[in-house]
Amino acid sequence: MSGARPLGTWSAIALVVGSMIGSGVFLLPSALAPYGGVSLLGWAITLFGALALALTFARLAMRWPQTGGPYAFARNAFGETPGFLVAWSYWVSIWSATAAIAVAFAGSMGALLPALVSTPLRAGACALASLWLCIAINLLGVREAGRTQVALTVLKFVPLALFAGIAIWSVDPAQFQPFNRSAESLPAATHACVALVLWALLGLEAATVPAGAIADPARTIPRATVIGTLLAGVATVLAVTAVIGIVPAAQLQDSAAPMADAARMLWGGWAGVGIAAVAAISCLGALNGWVLLSAQVPLAAAEDGLLPRAFARLDARGTPAFGIVASGLLASLLVAANFSRSLVQLFTFSILLSTAATLLPYLVGSAAWLLRGERRGRFAALFALAYSGYALFGAGGEALLWGAALLLAGLPVYAWMRAVRAR
Repeated sequence: MSGARPLGTWSAIALVVGSMIGSGVFLLPSALAPYGGVSLLGWAITLFGALALALTFARLAMRWPQTGGPYAFARNAFGETPGFLVAWSYWVSIWSATAAIAVAFAGSMGALLPALVSTPLRAGACALASLWLCIAINLLGVREAGRTQVALTVLKFVPLALFAGIAIWSVDPAQFQPFNRSAESLPAATHACVALVLWALLGLEAATVPAGAIADPARTIPRATVIGTLLAGVATVLAVTAVIGIVPAAQLQDSAAPMADAARMLWGGWAGVGIAAVAAISCLGALNGWVLLSAQVPLAAAEDGLLPRAFARLDARGTPAFGIVASGLLASLLVAANFSRSLVQLFTFSILLSTAATLLPYLVGSAAWLLRGERRGRFAALFALAYSGYALFGAGGEALLWGAALLLAGLPVYAWMRAVRAR
């Protein structure tokens, strides 16, 4: 992206924190309820894995501060074909994430206005309305989207941190018994939890993606990546653990707004309404951040001739409008195709699909530093690589099959673009 770079340090940190803290922290307790205390093992493994990934991506951003983040790293380290596969997989992960976050927004609004989600059709319509609102904001321009992101991040992070810091002291240890509530073995249950909780920490690489729009990217991006991951990671782990330790498991696993339920149990109805409002703001902030990112990876790939030129075309505001709208349409189709599921079921499916699609870029990014990076940082990259591979297989058969099918769907596009360039 040429010209002025509209995103500064605070916008970059807000992009990381805002992308990470979204739907996961508010809906994830319901998805983890069937596992009980074993979810704590999943959090421990994933938090260390996320920090290793953040350090690795920070170093990669210092070496290659280019728009596209994981795509640019893969292309520089391994060449065009791996670069395309990472770009395509990461793009799939982003529009899958926007679908999941839009669904979570509907769940949060349902805690405030139950009539909005009283039927699957209404819930789907509410999710789609939030998605296209954020698309409209992003079409106004990157600077406006960045300012919106800072405001929404402050509005959700401060109340979330306060809730986590206070509610964690009300946890009942009996809520984590039996330690493994599922019918799976302890290793299998831990593996499944790792894939689920990673969703709450996806987005740690967010500042690396729009590098061309960030001021002083070699300095700003690493700082934003590490600071944002630490802030969001600690707040998320404390908040989700507190909810699981407060709300009974039988109620939790069917709840579309588990954090609001926990607040209601601790402080009364007014607190539940307040947390539901924060959850809605949080989801909207994350949705805005992911919509902003949704056009940046295809933009970088299109500039290199790996995707149609329409993705690289900027409008008068400097916005890659085609990529934003195309990503929004795909996310809308995902919501519409699965609206017959309950909100929790649709959310769980979407996050596993997005997580599986994100882990390929994480794997390749970690390998890129091991191959092309300096000796310093290789231990973190090696741990990040091992963690990404472990988490990938925890996503489950359905998500992996969908992810593989969507990845293969990109190969004809790649073959077509190569043929176009060969003419």
